[in-house]
Amino acid sequence: MERENSTVVKEFILLGLTQSQDAQLLVFALVLIFYLIILPGNFLIILTIRSDPGLTAPLYFFLGNLAFLDASYSFIVAPRMLVDFLSEKKVISYRGCITQLFFLHFLGAGEMFLLVVMAFDRYIAICRPLHYSTVMNPRACHVLLLVLWLGGFTHSIVQVALILHLPFCGPNQLDNFFCDVPQVIKLACTDTFVVELLMVSNSGLLTLLCFLGLLASYAVILCHVKGHSSEGKSKALSTCTTHIIIVFLMFGPAIFIYTRPFNAFPADKVVSLFHTVIFPLMNPVIYTLRNQEVKASMRRQLSRHMLC
Repeated sequence: MERENSTVVKEFILLGLTQSQDAQLLVFALVLIFYLIILPGNFLIILTIRSDPGLTAPLYFFLGNLAFLDASYSFIVAPRMLVDFLSEKKVISYRGCITQLFFLHFLGAGEMFLLVVMAFDRYIAICRPLHYSTVMNPRACHVLLLVLWLGGFTHSIVQVALILHLPFCGPNQLDNFFCDVPQVIKLACTDTFVVELLMVSNSGLLTLLCFLGLLASYAVILCHVKGHSSEGKSKALSTCTTHIIIVFLMFGPAIFIYTRPFNAFPADKVVSLFHTVIFPLMNPVIYTLRNQEVKASMRRQLSRHMLC
């Protein structure tokens, strides 16, 4: 009973990306076009990897899961944001806000751990090739996938548990276009210093450590391939370069948002837009455009369906 009385706020008002009507229409059109073009591409990647018997290596197994995670992640924020652009009053219920926050961090952390797994896969493939088939067998791949999903769930449930214990009794205007930890915490009717520190530790420190670990692992891989033949070196460099691009796209905005005290910065909304809508849809596409095997398989799939 006491818990119910502590949360009086039943809904939050989202102030949106911008107050300018012209700017809202422009962003709406650009995001909608981008969403309708790139999202089907993610599903095509998943379909291609699942239907082509030649794409059974762990790299493609994880790439397919990356495309699935990113497509799912984009559904958390983008559709509602597009609807809100056309609405005068942008409102989300308290439960809806908590649900959005949960899935945002569940899938976001899952993708972060997936990138760590993909770096491990590349390390074994390039630095320990003789042990690759033993270490990265199908069972190990599925276990790693289960672990990263559990890791994402654990990370997210901690975030939600900390939020649920905060009282919300007055202000209900969220200065953003979706619900996220930094903005929600600021509306609590209590001192949130300790909670903010715990959130920074759970999100910010974890993100930073994974980012530094990934950079270190790719540095080791790049140093290792120096002595390889030109063909092997070229392929390894291409794969690692793609992974490093994705790491910066994924972790750059996350570090900016979660590794500092929760004070508002002018660039927060723009960074959040790229972090939650643009980059997640781009990640698998970048991988695919730099991978000859997947591109060739996609062309075969398209040709087969066009001929049928």
